[in-house]
Amino acid sequence: MNMGVDVRALGKVAVLLGGRSAEREVSLMSGQGVLQALRRCGVDAHPFDPAEQDWCELKRAGFARAFIALHGRWGEDGTVQGLLELLGIAYTGSGVQACAVAIDKVLTKRLWQAEGLPTPAWRHVSSVAETLAALDELGAPMIVKPAREGSTIGLTKVTERAQCAPAYQLAARHDAQVLCEQFIAGEEVTCAVLGQGEQAQALPLIRIIAAGGQYDYHAKYFSDETRYLVPSGLPPAEETAIQQLVLRAYRALGCRGWARADVMIDAATRQPYLLEINTAPGMTSHSLVPMAARAAGLDYDALCLRLLADAALDLSAWPQG
Repeated sequence: MNMGVDVRALGKVAVLLGGRSAEREVSLMSGQGVLQALRRCGVDAHPFDPAEQDWCELKRAGFARAFIALHGRWGEDGTVQGLLELLGIAYTGSGVQACAVAIDKVLTKRLWQAEGLPTPAWRHVSSVAETLAALDELGAPMIVKPAREGSTIGLTKVTERAQCAPAYQLAARHDAQVLCEQFIAGEEVTCAVLGQGEQAQALPLIRIIAAGGQYDYHAKYFSDETRYLVPSGLPPAEETAIQQLVLRAYRALGCRGWARADVMIDAATRQPYLLEINTAPGMTSHSLVPMAARAAGLDYDALCLRLLADAALDLSAWPQG
């Protein structure tokens, strides 16, 4: 299935996978899935692991495009995107600025708040004492997590003061910036977006029900007990409202290509709250964007090909002179 895309015109494609972040294991799984899908579509695709290969090889090997299947830092934080800009290699997903902001949950929250978009109350902390103060202000339960990590790495749900010190220390091992966030009790949903600007499209919501109520790293990528409901089962008007909220959040950050936003719905008020947005979402067998795309009539191979066909450079949006 090639969706009418001339795969020869895409040129030689590097699937960037692995890397050096804490999410290397997941990235390897995502990248292998994407690599095989693109090859099934007839794309001249090759794996490229920057933890094992020199970035200069991308240019020397004649790659025209890159599918970014790297997760976390040195993958979806703007660094790789900036390098590809300098090399003149078109890439999937958002540009340098959008990635750099989206990876930082504190910056993302500040921007969303400035745009009037709902996100849980938070405190940016740099010590155990500040974490204790945040608990007094935000109340329990409270989430403590690294500001610039994903996949729930380094995250703790704090319910009492004695947990603040180990929670802060765990998060700080992954990032010097630590975020304390109000816990929203209710339903968790995720919403994927494809495209750019006013043409961006929100895919069907997925409602997540984790065994034991803990949607952690294992539940995300390895557990077969986590339930994903698509259709979500939410009232149509509520689903549409959340999709529109996510589109506003996506556009506010200047995202393009694709992304996935995580949202909590307050059980008492039904108010949705934006948690974070991922600009290089997972593409594993348990990943949510392929699941949502399939519900919208786009299978895994077609999704990968569409994302690759939309690959671009930030510089292409600037006037030439």
